[in-house]
Amino acid sequence: MVGEAHQSDMIIGAARRSLADNRAGGRRVLPQGARAIKRGFLGRKLRNVALAVGGIWLGLTLFGWFINAIGLGGLLLGATATAAAVWLFGKYPRMKLPTIDDLNPAQTDVRRLVGQTELWLEGQRAALPAPAVQLVDTIGHQLDVLGAQLAQTDQDHPKAGEVRKLVGEHLPGLIQGYQQIPEHLRYEERAGSNPNKQFIDGLSTISAEIDSVTRQLAMGSLDSLAIKSRYLEYKYGEAGEDGESQS
Repeated sequence: MVGEAHQSDMIIGAARRSLADNRAGGRRVLPQGARAIKRGFLGRKLRNVALAVGGIWLGLTLFGWFINAIGLGGLLLGATATAAAVWLFGKYPRMKLPTIDDLNPAQTDVRRLVGQTELWLEGQRAALPAPAVQLVDTIGHQLDVLGAQLAQTDQDHPKAGEVRKLVGEHLPGLIQGYQQIPEHLRYEERAGSNPNKQFIDGLSTISAEIDSVTRQLAMGSLDSLAIKSRYLEYKYGEAGEDGESQS
């Protein structure tokens, strides 16, 4: 019953995000972890372009200073080389999406593993049925919240190890196992169920576990906030009441 309720919440959340995306012109917003990896890759490409262009014009400048004035021909050569460098380094290397082998639970940086899993999930969406795509999108945004929690968590924390197993092994293993089943067998009833329903239920279970781990990691902060709130209420609430009674 709890699992069905959680699955319904996931589907409703995915529908709300889909509506928001449609209002934004049909553009689906990537989970933050996947965006961070893409931004990092784009930043490296821009750095390569800047280094190449800077090298071209530095070389031409030095040539003009110490050997011979470059003249109009040199300027044209520099402009052509700049355009070629921008095209080449802007196009290559292409970003390589993580493979299932890249999602290694032994990685020391658990937050990066979460981001890689989000990016890997992006590459699997086209091969999944529509209900599963909605759940995978929801899981991606759940991983964003979890990633923020992990930024403040010791890499050796027991929950960090649990996350590594969950997002680096169980989640990709579930999706890969489903994809290996021939299409015509995915809806074949066996013992009151079928592979497609089992897959959806498995995604829902993983989503519930991600939510549970996120809540457990946040428990310390929640407790700390409650203690501080009670302290402030005791210290200043009492003082405020005393001031009012004296007046």
